Amino acid sequence: MQTPGVYSVEKNAFPNSVVEVATAVPAFIGYTEKALNGDKSLLNKPFRITSIAEFRACFGEAPRPKFSFEALADGIYVLKRVDSFTLYYNMLLFYANGGGPCYIVSVGDYTSDDIDKAKLQAGIDTLVKEQEPTLLVIPEAVNLKASKDCYALQRAMLAHCGSVMKNRFAILDIYDGAKDSKGHQGDVINAFREQVGNEFLDYGAAYYPWINTSIVQEKELSFQNLDIVTQNGLLTDELSPLYARIIGEMRFMLNLLPISAAMAGVYALTDSTKGVWKAPTNVGIAKAVSPAVSILHEAQEELNVSVSGKSVNVIRSFISEGIIIGGARTLDGNSLNWRYINVRRTMIMLEESIKNALKAYVFEPNVATTWVNVKGMISNFLNGIWKRGGLAGDKPDNAYRVHVGLGETMTSTDYLEGIMRITVLVALVRPAEFIEITFQQQMQKS
Repeated sequence: MQTPGVYSVEKNAFPNSVVEVATAVPAFIGYTEKALNGDKSLLNKPFRITSIAEFRACFGEAPRPKFSFEALADGIYVLKRVDSFTLYYNMLLFYANGGGPCYIVSVGDYTSDDIDKAKLQAGIDTLVKEQEPTLLVIPEAVNLKASKDCYALQRAMLAHCGSVMKNRFAILDIYDGAKDSKGHQGDVINAFREQVGNEFLDYGAAYYPWINTSIVQEKELSFQNLDIVTQNGLLTDELSPLYARIIGEMRFMLNLLPISAAMAGVYALTDSTKGVWKAPTNVGIAKAVSPAVSILHEAQEELNVSVSGKSVNVIRSFISEGIIIGGARTLDGNSLNWRYINVRRTMIMLEESIKNALKAYVFEPNVATTWVNVKGMISNFLNGIWKRGGLAGDKPDNAYRVHVGLGETMTSTDYLEGIMRITVLVALVRPAEFIEITFQQQMQKS
């Protein structure tokens, strides 16, 4: 100061704040009618949308489903779907169940010969540079002709979430999930457990069975969806009972969908209304008519708790309740740390939120003043989460603790190497999965 006068100096009184990251932004990978943003190609490029209207504008409408008759013995014919493009229908299911912002990776259009595993897996790689997506969903994985390709793709999904990115969660469907788990075709659940692998299981959850939906209406179908039309005109006559039966069967086949897209919508709705720490279970599924397979209580026990630890969450129908999600476990069901979906996803949210906030302190002096600011910033954030019910404990000290400082989390060597170590302890909320009520008779008092 060289001129006499009064000078004001402002000092920051409060530390930086931690901004909570989004928790339910799925990335969908699959085939679409087109992939254009104006005249710019979106093929194999992740693109963010917020509504089904935006999806239609950039990625087009539903495919025109193709069906044919497969001849069996004794003059019996079976209706069979020729194509297998279903992402559009799954997007309708996603938004019907509370979906919001999401990313779409289109890997091909409806002129493709069939669903290709290599293209879907290449779509996963395009998401490496995107930081916002927190869920990974590939509904068309179960449409691959070979089950081994589906399982290989699902292993790649888990590796992407748990090894490459470590900040997102995979929602998996069961291949042949419309079949009974112990049907004559083979146990689809055991096949899934044996081939989905043993790595990064806490970064994914599986759901069974598929569901019959009301997404596609009969008015959307006609004889034009048949590759071959009979010469006698029975199938082209809309008043023919046979015609009506065939249209009804087409609609039934199109409305049989895997559950992953609907679950992504449920995750989004639960996160926005109750928080990511609330288990996405015991809620209904919109547009669901019935589960493809009826699951009894005894069967659910084996699916929920397995010796292999690979829990499969069940979709069940209850009288007066509708179609209900009956499980909240990751594939790492034997782990006391990461058994529950909400625990893993809450930890992902905490880690990403705090990590992003700490970027502001890179190259700040590694001294006590900085440590106090960092500790205050993280503590304020965790206190807000605790007040909203996101952490367990009757008081803050029982819900979280933050440690940072020389002699506490850092050694002299750490300090000389420019390393600031922070330890954050949190008590995460776990669901009351099993509620036991004990009844006992007592003696009459009077």
